[in-house]
Amino acid sequence: MDFEPYRGELVAYCYRMVGSFHEAEDLVQETVLRAWKARDRYDPGRASVRTWLYRIATNACLTALEGRARRPLPSGLGAPSDDPEAPLKPAFDIPWLQPFPDARFDLGARTDLRLALVAAMQVLPPRQRAVLVLREVLEFSAAEVATQLGTTVAAVNSALQRARAALMDMGEVDEVTEPDDPKVRAAIQRYVRAFEAGDVGALVRLLADDAVLEMPPVPLWYRGRHDYGLFMRRVFAMRGTGWKMRQLTASGQPALAAYAPEPGGRHRLHTLQVFTVTGGQVARNVAFADPRVFEAFDDLPQQISFHEFDAAR
Repeated sequence: MDFEPYRGELVAYCYRMVGSFHEAEDLVQETVLRAWKARDRYDPGRASVRTWLYRIATNACLTALEGRARRPLPSGLGAPSDDPEAPLKPAFDIPWLQPFPDARFDLGARTDLRLALVAAMQVLPPRQRAVLVLREVLEFSAAEVATQLGTTVAAVNSALQRARAALMDMGEVDEVTEPDDPKVRAAIQRYVRAFEAGDVGALVRLLADDAVLEMPPVPLWYRGRHDYGLFMRRVFAMRGTGWKMRQLTASGQPALAAYAPEPGGRHRLHTLQVFTVTGGQVARNVAFADPRVFEAFDDLPQQISFHEFDAAR
């Protein structure tokens, strides 16, 4: 019995459930081990292999989530800061939401992996979260989900209604934008040029009026062009200009790996920035600075020289 064809979609499912790519990989490994041990008891007359695997994965996720705090982004913890000089003190005790490394898996659709939606899902009770993903994203029937969760169709439908209502009460999540959309690509390329030039004015002109900048594991965040721009002036004052940016995607969104300049002409990976672009403007930038996040992105070296960077680019 071969479970490998399902690994990628199971990792994406577990990621939506727990908000951590590393933990999602561990949960899928646990799912595969459980399935292998129980393979003699599998009955193809009752469920497909895929449905059976999702039942095992769901149980693994629900067990892992018992008594656990949700994984937030900084914007989900309080009001924005208006102090561009606020201390940049990381809070590693908070289990931050992590981005999904798109290049690791050949997934058909990644729009439902976007950060704003996954962050909103983390607020839902785990069983409602499971119902929402299984029904709305993966399109299992209510009967299949009821079997996977060991409950009734009526309970599944009720949980789905409550999950939908809760997401609506939280407000509209970020608009879906495809990384390969020409307007999105153009906006990101302009952002790259402005960032590499250290041109704060050009960066600010690319922002939506209420653009959000957040930087987990630092818990503060900023809203609006003015404060975003003031903070970027601080960044360039602290780290200098001459940064290099590499384009990629994460969580189905356009992303940039930002390399800060170092003495000797080398650049070191500083942040992984995941963007929401709406109407040709940057509406949100989640700049991940935790080295543990970088580990999930296999193709991002920690350090690179100027000539190596240009060749790889």
